[in-house]
Amino acid sequence: MHLPGNDVDGDGVPENVAPGMFVASMISAVLGTLLPGPGTLYRKQVIDFQDRAHAGEELLCHVRVLDKRDDGIVTLETRVTRPADQAVILTGTAEVIAPTQKIDRSDIEIPGLVVQRHRHFQALVERAGALPPLPVAVVCPDDPNALGGAVLAAREGVITPILIGDRAAILTAGESVAADLSGFEIIDIVGDQAAAAMACRLVHEGRAGAVMKGHLHTDDLLKPMLDKAHGLRVGRRFTHVFVMDVPGRDEPVMVTDAAINIAPDLPTKVDITQNAIDLALALGMQPRAGILSAVETVNPAIQSSIDAALLSKMADRGQISGGLVDGPLAMDNAVDIGAARTKGIKGGVAGHANILVVPGIDAGNMLAKQLSFVSHAEGAGLVPGARVPVILNSRSDSPMSRLASCAVAALHHAHQEGRV
Repeated sequence: MHLPGNDVDGDGVPENVAPGMFVASMISAVLGTLLPGPGTLYRKQVIDFQDRAHAGEELLCHVRVLDKRDDGIVTLETRVTRPADQAVILTGTAEVIAPTQKIDRSDIEIPGLVVQRHRHFQALVERAGALPPLPVAVVCPDDPNALGGAVLAAREGVITPILIGDRAAILTAGESVAADLSGFEIIDIVGDQAAAAMACRLVHEGRAGAVMKGHLHTDDLLKPMLDKAHGLRVGRRFTHVFVMDVPGRDEPVMVTDAAINIAPDLPTKVDITQNAIDLALALGMQPRAGILSAVETVNPAIQSSIDAALLSKMADRGQISGGLVDGPLAMDNAVDIGAARTKGIKGGVAGHANILVVPGIDAGNMLAKQLSFVSHAEGAGLVPGARVPVILNSRSDSPMSRLASCAVAALHHAHQEGRV
């Protein structure tokens, strides 16, 4: 965990070894919550490490009572194993002072441990890296962040960048991030919209399989793409999807639309939902779209609840295909099975939604940024609905976010061509 991807012992295989005391803390968790239970006080713990645990593995902690004394001291055998191969990770004994009465503190939130590694994005990057590099027209990469993301994705073998913009400014940005741009094609062109129009031309010529936003306004990037004669429209609306890697979630979470369509009407929401389902399929997910509102029942005074019910019924009739769609759902019962059960909401989406379709851009933008800045998520931004994927990043996005966006685009493009 503390040396992700490093080959520590020189055998050519990254270890990804979990810290030993992370594993040992499982023993404390069992003693303090299950056996003997709340109120248990440690006197002594002996640990013998037999093997190593690694990132992504499932472990099982065993605790067995060996001795109980009249003064309340209990000795327990402690053991942690890896069920996949029956390996014993650690053994030992614990000596504790057991509580004399049963304590029920269900009203207390026990602190948890969340390791803030973005394993879902790492898996996507690995999958995309196995594909041929995707030629990407990078528009105006004259900023260190914008250029750095493209260079990183090229270094990982995910994309082959074609840099479009002011050549001198691009080279200056390259010097600031110590990037050697000698192997990259640079198309020298002045003006943001002119650079975006050139990216569209490269797509039509078959030279680019995706477009990536650099250091320019989103409106300037999208305006040439919406041109009926020379743009990238294919009949469906352009929509935006944030693919969020939230620590602690067992799969990515999509938020849509949080960047393009301000106050979408019902037909626009159909495209928003369908585009997100198609992207989820490209990423190997089983799409479960929760249509969000402030309530989980239809309220004629809340338009988003009406739209959600209509979208759900449209999916039942095949007007939206490829995944499960349900709504209206409030945020809690969309992502938390306990909240869904409390409200009596059943089905394959409630409590398990991996696509969150928001009522409008305000809600979507707030939700995505809350996940990023409060829940420590990384977000990849993509615009489906165009002839090719459009990688849309914020100027404040991290290198991992930009790399993940390129990986998502590569997988989406391959899925469109039937290769994944």
